[in-house]
Amino acid sequence: MLALIQTIVLALDIYWWLIIASAIFSWLYAFNVVNPNNQFVGSIGNMLYRVTEPALRPIRRLLPDLGGIDISPIILLLLLFFVRQFLITTVAPAVL
Repeated sequence: MLALIQTIVLALDIYWWLIIASAIFSWLYAFNVVNPNNQFVGSIGNMLYRVTEPALRPIRRLLPDLGGIDISPIILLLLLFFVRQFLITTVAPAVL
């Protein structure tokens, strides 16, 4: 059972970094730092969008309009941190 918890924590850590990469990529894209016509850049952006958007969309629906500021990645990162810490501090000791 501990191996399952460690695998879930690892998956949460990987998803954490994908969310950060997606946020950084969106900034680079918005400020024209990366070339959107480049096929490699486009495929990376598309992959990051497809991986993170299903989790970010429900959060964006609940948030009020803050102008041009999107804080949904921050809220998702906080939720992932909570789940990760809950697994490590509460579930894992109970399993042992």
